[in-house]
Amino acid sequence: MARPGAACPPPARRVMVAARALLFWALVYSYCGVCACIAGLRLLWSIGRRPGETFRWVVRENPPACLNDPSLGTHCYVRIKDSGLRFHYVAAGERGKPLMLLLHGFPEFWYSWRHQLREFKSEYRVVALDLRGYGETDAPPHKENYKLDCLIADIKDILESLGYNKCVLIGHDWGGMIAWLVAICYPEMVTKLIVVNFPHPSVFTEYILRHPSQLIKSGYYFFFQMPWFPEFMFTLNDFKVLKSLFTSHATGIGRKGCRLTAEDIEAYLYVFSQPGALTGPINHYRTIFSCLPLQHHEVIMPTLLLWGERDAFMEVEMAEITRIYVKNHFRLTILSEASHWLQQDQPDIVNKLIWTFLKEETKRKRE
Repeated sequence: MARPGAACPPPARRVMVAARALLFWALVYSYCGVCACIAGLRLLWSIGRRPGETFRWVVRENPPACLNDPSLGTHCYVRIKDSGLRFHYVAAGERGKPLMLLLHGFPEFWYSWRHQLREFKSEYRVVALDLRGYGETDAPPHKENYKLDCLIADIKDILESLGYNKCVLIGHDWGGMIAWLVAICYPEMVTKLIVVNFPHPSVFTEYILRHPSQLIKSGYYFFFQMPWFPEFMFTLNDFKVLKSLFTSHATGIGRKGCRLTAEDIEAYLYVFSQPGALTGPINHYRTIFSCLPLQHHEVIMPTLLLWGERDAFMEVEMAEITRIYVKNHFRLTILSEASHWLQQDQPDIVNKLIWTFLKEETKRKRE
């Protein structure tokens, strides 16, 4: 007996697909409106309480000393031939050593990998990239320039421009999304994949539609669909939202974590307080709903997934489900006292887990 719906004629199937697409976009824009209303109410509340402080925005003129700390590596630039974009990165470790490429999340930049730059330079050429639109990397003006295809191609082109054909690829948060996609699309370029606090993209898209709690936690994806308003909200009260993301009890680094210093926070404020510095990062999210779900899913290289259980933005249940998409050795480690900002929150533990995974895989290959 045929499965229900298996004999569905093409016209009926097209109607079903169109109806699902209509419902999907209705959900996206409805939730976008809800998020906008909530943000608007918060703005009015802030104006009512402290009108003089609400619109204060200090542009930091000079970088804090930590951004030029020589122990972190050397600031470098590479221009990609196809896109013409210039990318900024910080590199540590000798040229010619195996490449470890680090992809940051939002709202971060290369500096979020400072602990890993110091740690892994003994055996790797460690490169912490500023993604397209972030920091000192070029920021194309149109949101179409931030589609996932472009972001994936960036990593491939940068790898080749650095003189490598493969790497250990590590990504956190949005950088984790890109790392998964690079591993899926260019498996020959990724020897080992390490992702921090982001599930396989297919798990994310399926889970969010079935779990309202995750939909609420991912509300910023919908809020970011609006032009200019999200950037404006970030600037209020001299980037209070940005500071709060890293320091508040709800979303920040945990009490048992490695808290950001005042200089660390100033580094983030220096980068994101520059005029226009938020538009590129937020543009990464403005094309997401037209790019997912994926056509291809499987990851075929050894994979390590690290997860801070106290993540305020990603539910831990997605971590275990990710296992079904990895067709190779898969290791999942969940840290109970850690936040979303895992590699900054628990750097010593994260570094040890990465070393163990890398050595374990090298030993397995020899055997």
